[in-house]
Amino acid sequence: MPDMHYEPLHVVADLLARRVVSPVELTRATLARIARLDPGLSSYLRVLPERALAAAAGAEREIAAGRRRGPLHGVPIAIKDLCDLRGEATTCAAPLAGERPAVQSATVVERLEAAGAVIVGKTNLYEYAFMGYHPGWPVPRNPWRTDVDTGGSSSGSGVAIAAGLCFAALGTDTGGSIRMPSAWCGLVGLKPTWGRVSRAGVFPLAASLDHVGPMARTVRDAALVQDVIAGPDPRDPTTLGAVPPSAAAELEAPIAGVRVGWDEGFAAAGAAGDVVTAARAALDVLAAAGAQIVPITLPPVDEVLQAWTVLCAGDALAAHAAIWPSRADAYGPSIRSFFEYGARLGAADYARAHEVRLGWRGAFAAVFGGIDVLACPSTFGPPPPAGAIDPHGVFSPDIFPFGRFTFPFDCSGSPTLSLPCGVTAEGLLHSLQLVGRHGDEALLCRVGHAYETATPWHARHPSL
Repeated sequence: MPDMHYEPLHVVADLLARRVVSPVELTRATLARIARLDPGLSSYLRVLPERALAAAAGAEREIAAGRRRGPLHGVPIAIKDLCDLRGEATTCAAPLAGERPAVQSATVVERLEAAGAVIVGKTNLYEYAFMGYHPGWPVPRNPWRTDVDTGGSSSGSGVAIAAGLCFAALGTDTGGSIRMPSAWCGLVGLKPTWGRVSRAGVFPLAASLDHVGPMARTVRDAALVQDVIAGPDPRDPTTLGAVPPSAAAELEAPIAGVRVGWDEGFAAAGAAGDVVTAARAALDVLAAAGAQIVPITLPPVDEVLQAWTVLCAGDALAAHAAIWPSRADAYGPSIRSFFEYGARLGAADYARAHEVRLGWRGAFAAVFGGIDVLACPSTFGPPPPAGAIDPHGVFSPDIFPFGRFTFPFDCSGSPTLSLPCGVTAEGLLHSLQLVGRHGDEALLCRVGHAYETATPWHARHPSL
């Protein structure tokens, strides 16, 4: 079997469907690569070779019998270790979790397995998906350069995909946890509309802000995974009732006439100069494909950035009410200090923050009266040196500039797509973020795919 670890998921899916490649051999090769490389990367918290090989053998039999379930059938995929997997503990990268195996898989995992995906392992993350690792847990390392940050909290998922240790992975995003590691690991990350993907069986950071979505190497790959995991779920009453349109079906449709908004002041005030330059260059590519670039002014974000911190703290305390503060000493310093901050807030603080969120959400929705998609950077800059963001640091309420390009779109519940859009002088990748109306994942993927097919960035991979 050819060396396929950096092939896009959709290419591998075609080879599996035509039986050019065996699901069992592909899974064995993936597991062997994990065993060889991951001790130096720490992207997985748990690898599941027996489970994966059994699923791969079943996929091989079904495909051979003409019972292919779809494009994920037989493809090795990873899940963030916030997601329950029946029979396995969900650790949340925390010593307080993971004490009992899950009795039922998360809905998103059930849907992946029903589609025939091969779950090879559970990936590393910040403790309980906040902003730092527990001191007892390994810190993932970026395969592009191990001396730079990976981004988080879905760090393990980002590292595993970038290093060729799976073909896609699940991430979660409360304040940027899909977008940040996708940007800094050179990947595509899709944060769906809030409620588009079930959160049942996924341990919450902040329920009113949490999103579950795919991370992958190409827009098509992310869209294929999104189509499997999206849709109503009786286990999660907050899911949207309508069956969503396919994110992958119209990828090739032209983007002529699509209105792409750009707020120069918003981007330039919050991002490094080379990041803004790369995003502007991406607009030129979209314009050449027929998109109409529309200068806009976004509603001010300062208040909603601060509101995010209050909302996240209140929601997180609610999620941990059974074990905080009774077992406070077992938490790592990052999330423990966050809870201490949250405990000092009152109901009025939360109510005011919620009012700010609703006001910003409404003002931002009005922007889409004149545009179809917003373009902006995914992050404030390329990955900083490892350790520049202390992986075990104490929380400060002044973190909101860090989330300038991410927090607001969790507060609004908007779908976003992040994808590579240029290269730094050090050979790392810049990232463009596309933001859409609620429910517009398909349009975001169509615009992102048009950009991706006109540029070479998605074809770059780390040299491990």
